[in-house]
This record gives sequence, C-alpha cells and structure tokens, in this order.
Amino acid sequence: MRRFVGWTRFAGMALLMFRVYVAAFAQEEEKEQHLGASQSSQTGQTGPGVGNIAMAAAKPGQADGTGNPRLGERRPLYRLNRSDVVALSFTLSPEFDQTLTIQPDGYVALKDALPVLAQGLTLEEFRVAVRQAYTGYLHDPQVAVALKEFEHPYFVAGGEVGKPGKYELRADTTIMEAVEIAGGFTHEAKHSQVLLFRHVNDDQVEARVFDLKKMLKEKSLGEAAQLRPGDLIFVPQNSISKIDRFLSKATFSAYLNPTQF
Repeated sequence: MRRFVGWTRFAGMALLMFRVYVAAFAQEEEKEQHLGASQSSQTGQTGPGVGNIAMAAAKPGQADGTGNPRLGERRPLYRLNRSDVVALSFTLSPEFDQTLTIQPDGYVALKDALPVLAQGLTLEEFRVAVRQAYTGYLHDPQVAVALKEFEHPYFVAGGEVGKPGKYELRADTTIMEAVEIAGGFTHEAKHSQVLLFRHVNDDQVEARVFDLKKMLKEKSLGEAAQLRPGDLIFVPQNSISKIDRFLSKATFSAYLNPTQF
C-alpha cells in the first residue's frame, strides 16, 4: 500500500512539472509572435493609428541614407524642405483641413495653432508634430499628411561641359553619366581632375577629385561615384594643384570662380 501511495505522489509531481513546462513554452512562443508582429507592422505611411518611426537626421529636401534597392534595401524616406507643399486632413475635424507651404524659415503657419517646424522632418515626424500642436485645441486630434509639391532631386554641372546647368536626378546616375547628360566634355576640359562637390551641412562642402580619363581608358567605370541630390560637378580647364577635402562655403565659392581654372 505504501509503495502504491509513493508511486501516486511521484506521478502527480511529474504531471505538475509537465504542465508548468508546457505553460512556460506557450508563453515564450506568444512573446516571439507578438514581437514579430510589432516589427512587421512598422511602415512609412502617415495618418491616424500609424506608429511613430524614429529616423536618423538627414539633409532636408532629400532622402536620408543611401539604401540600395538592387540589394533589396528599403529606399530611405523623404525629408521636407522649404517651399514644399503639404496637405493636412483631420479625420474627426474636417474644418481644420488645410494646404500649407513651408516658409523660408522652415516653419508652417497652422490654422488656430502655433507654427510648427517642418523643414528636415519626414512626413510621419511632421504628422506627429502637427498632432502635438493641436492637442490643446482639439480632443485626440487625428491627422493625415500628404506631400503635394516638392523640389525634384537635381544635380548641377558646370565648367568645361557642353551644356552647363541644373538637371533633374531621375534615377541612379554616376558622375560619368552626369557629364554626358550635361553635353559631355569640351575640347579644353581637364578629364583627369573632375571635381564633385557635396554639401555636408549648412557650412561645409565636401570636395572629391575623379580621374575620369583614367576610368575611361581602363574601362573601370564601376568606380565612378553615384550622385546624390544637390551634388555639383565641375570640370576645370587647367590642372588643380591642391584642394582640401572639406571646404567652407566661402572657399567653395572661390573654387567656382572661373579665374581659378
């Protein structure tokens, strides 16, 4: 009899431990499913119910980062710039719907609310800022943002090219392709010292020199740099003895003086 009671207690303890293990396993699996669902729900859309997505700072008027769609990377998000036009739609208060132009100082003047800084923000970040601005005026404001007008990405080509000017950057474009778009080299162009100027911030410009003559000769065009919105290509007439990697805006303007080349 004692042996029977002992076995009964042992079986009961084993059954209890089994149930605890099953419950712990189910709870862990539920956490993993919840985490996967929350990660997959993040999108770049704006509007009520969309979560706030933290984005790294980038220059206004262009996308942040350099995502490569050929490698399956997600294209970066556009950041607002001066003169962009945005439309606000309030789900529960349509009388507050409005279309706004970002002013030269980077702000927008909201209807019945304080101005909001828009320059440099993504659409989702701007939507959150507008929602916060109306929190004291509306109960639980629900707003969606749409980009109506914006400056198309562009590059500028100057110096010894056939057609100097400003061109839209409609697709992935290398510095070599940009020169061709701008009419190619003139007879007096210095092919071996083509300059690429890129704005780092409001005060600095990065300068890089490319030997396109060597690239053409060796057929190594894959080394040509990809342009970014706002880049400036300058083809000099004479050799450049030295140029710093980073320039102030004043020095940058001096390099673009035709008398320097």
